[in-house]
Amino acid sequence: MSLFQQMDPFGLLFLIFTLMSPSECSEPAKLQCVESDKETFVLLEGEAFYIMPYDLTETYYPDEEFTWYKNDSLISNDESKNVHYHGGALYFLNVSAEDSGFYHARRNDSLGKCSNHYVIIEVVDDINQALYVAEENSFGSLRIYCPNTVTMICGVFKGELSWMKDFKLLQGQNEDLLWIEDKSEEDAGIYTCTCTWEHNHRVYKSSGSRRFKPEKSTHHHLPVIISPAEKEIFADEGYGITLNCTVLCGTDVELDCHAHWEPVNGMAFDDRHGYHVNPSVVNKEKHNVYATAVLTIDKVSTKDLQTEFKCIGKGLYTEAFRGLRINGRVSILALAIQGACVLFIAVFGTVLVKCFAVDLTLCFRRYCPRRSPKKDVGMYDAYVVYQMQSMDKATEETLCQFITNHLPSVLEEKCGYRLFIHGRDDIPGEDHLELVEARMKQSRRLMVILTPGSGSGCDITDQPPVSPHSSVIEGLDWQLGLHRALVQREMSVILIEIGDIGREGYKHLPPGLQHLILHKAPIRWPKGSRGAASWNSRFWKRVRFQMPATPANKCSQSAII
Repeated sequence: MSLFQQMDPFGLLFLIFTLMSPSECSEPAKLQCVESDKETFVLLEGEAFYIMPYDLTETYYPDEEFTWYKNDSLISNDESKNVHYHGGALYFLNVSAEDSGFYHARRNDSLGKCSNHYVIIEVVDDINQALYVAEENSFGSLRIYCPNTVTMICGVFKGELSWMKDFKLLQGQNEDLLWIEDKSEEDAGIYTCTCTWEHNHRVYKSSGSRRFKPEKSTHHHLPVIISPAEKEIFADEGYGITLNCTVLCGTDVELDCHAHWEPVNGMAFDDRHGYHVNPSVVNKEKHNVYATAVLTIDKVSTKDLQTEFKCIGKGLYTEAFRGLRINGRVSILALAIQGACVLFIAVFGTVLVKCFAVDLTLCFRRYCPRRSPKKDVGMYDAYVVYQMQSMDKATEETLCQFITNHLPSVLEEKCGYRLFIHGRDDIPGEDHLELVEARMKQSRRLMVILTPGSGSGCDITDQPPVSPHSSVIEGLDWQLGLHRALVQREMSVILIEIGDIGREGYKHLPPGLQHLILHKAPIRWPKGSRGAASWNSRFWKRVRFQMPATPANKCSQSAII
């Protein structure tokens, strides 16, 4: 019988147990620890910090459960040291650059479970290197949250929160959320949340900072050509010229704004042929973005004057262009000659009109007769007023000859006008007052003959010069005519001067007549000059110029107007 057959069941089990592999029973099983993710903190030199591994749920654990290491060196739990651990947390009471490194905590709890926690500490002396994630913009307002590490320390140690903007205290801000309504560019800066807390009767400070930078509000629109403003410019052939192509692309769109020059006829800009093109340069003025390209031509040639240059501006989606032509500039000498010619023609025309105004007017009357207005309609074209007293023999004879011969011969017989001359046109026995008033109303002009020594209103008469001694000195016709001309403005006055007035001039005349002479110079009768009695002489042209355009008794087609 075999050995196995002789053994009872209990003996067989014992044998099997003793024959098991020594590797499976000779050593106790190793304890497996839970590995936590690494945490990284950037601390500002000189501040205090408190770290509790993130996966621990309580705020305090027995020191016996933890062992902290820095780079495999054991950390003490002596609270008098700057770096120590207590209740499972790691304390940095006065952080320095030497505290940077890799920290490892091993926990063995009362249940026999094991866990490893890892922390990386970096200590810096520049706040810009310790900034937390930049705050995002919110629509219309700004919300900045205090970093969780700072709020956690304040919660554990019941510290006090405060806020600073660019290291200046913000009064009245003590919550973990900083709220700014209607944000603007002025709100840009670094916002620091600071917690002041106490540990072992000493005060410490922990802070966290975020930077707020407003987002750029970019705005693309169709490119607008600012320069060149015109479609053509002037240049001197053989001289250099610089052309600017400036384009407005939009607001804060520096990366999407370009400008360049391009010839329309396909020619290439070559430095060897005197063309120099500067690359597009982007400028920004109050958020508006401009791009400028410069084309320099060393010497403008005839070919350039026949070429159209195109300024092209490109934005993000579209482009715009404007053609430019170079025209040859007229020389200064040619401009001076043209200006002199224009000035000469203007002066010559002015002098011509000034000297021949009377002749031109009489010519137009002949070929373009016009109808007289109703107020200029009357039976007589002129009422003749003259004076016979207080004059020398020669002047008296000249006046008589002018009144009786020249005046009727030219104005009535040759020009077709009708004059009222007392003694010739009045009805014998008619009342003188009624006669003067009636004929004055029927006359269109008042013709005053001025002679030396005439000055008294009583010396003016309308008597025909039958003889030098037959004048009636009443002056009623003069007074009435002057009243109608100056006051009522119903008649125009024609002043004719006969004889030499002398040094005294017109001082001897009545004030009303002097007023007329100041505004209207008399026409001087040129006694003895050739052609003085001719209707086409300079004297009679001036008289006809002041007479009505159309005689009271309309002339025949051959009559001179």
